[in-house]
Amino acid sequence: MTNVAYISEVTSEQQSYAEKSQLKTYYDARNRIIWLLMKGAPRPAFTLELLNEITSQIKTIKQEMAESDGEKYDFLVLGSDIEGVFNLGGDLDLFSQHIRNGDRDGLLSYAKLSIDLVYQNLVHFGEDMTSISLIQGDALGGGFEAAFSANVVVAERGTRCGLPEVLFNMFPGMGAFSMLSRKIGFAEAEKMIMSGSVYSAEKLYEMGLVDILAEKGEGEVAIYRYIKSTQRSKNAYRSMQKVKDICNQVSYEELMGIGRVWADAALKLSEKDLRMMERLVRRQNQRV
Repeated sequence: MTNVAYISEVTSEQQSYAEKSQLKTYYDARNRIIWLLMKGAPRPAFTLELLNEITSQIKTIKQEMAESDGEKYDFLVLGSDIEGVFNLGGDLDLFSQHIRNGDRDGLLSYAKLSIDLVYQNLVHFGEDMTSISLIQGDALGGGFEAAFSANVVVAERGTRCGLPEVLFNMFPGMGAFSMLSRKIGFAEAEKMIMSGSVYSAEKLYEMGLVDILAEKGEGEVAIYRYIKSTQRSKNAYRSMQKVKDICNQVSYEELMGIGRVWADAALKLSEKDLRMMERLVRRQNQRV
């Protein structure tokens, strides 16, 4: 859970706070950071309500950037307000309902909302900003995809991340393969997805997927240190971000194409697969 006291201390009185039902926001004016902290209700997953609240917040951020000629924000940090959990992934209860009803449109609608979030994070909202993920707890499935779509991934030691969808005969369809294949290669990305394994932050750092490995409880400190280091060579950092954008492009069309494959695959799940999915929902409920 993000240390609000620490944020308050380092930003003095130059911050503003807002709270929605599943999302808290903090604005650090001195360092030009917008913090988005996810909450879980009824479980720490990407419910439609959480996705819609994040989407609404991103629209507000883009509007404010336009009104300020791109000067209001330099960084967006996505984190969690739940102890020990970043995000446990897709709304499996909703998936199960759509699958049992044969509702492909419902599945695609959810996929589009999720892909919109991942894509906006990848392209840093179409602005001269840097997206940062702060992982202080488990990031699984869609939570993994959201976290690792950021330009900079900060994870605390001891946290766990993985893509467990294969456990119920599915695959992560909101950007995981697109992102992983560009960073660790096609073969390793497929191996990681099909294993369903959960990885430590330390292992993901060794693999080059975590950019900054922070000590337990020091994720916020690591972010402020990173931001301070970028200010010394701001032009170089921003230029390198543009180079990365050119060399590692992930198109929206690619993500949506995979999303359609995901929806079609979901409708082919068996009753046994759905029961496994529903067991995972019960486990998610226990994490609130």
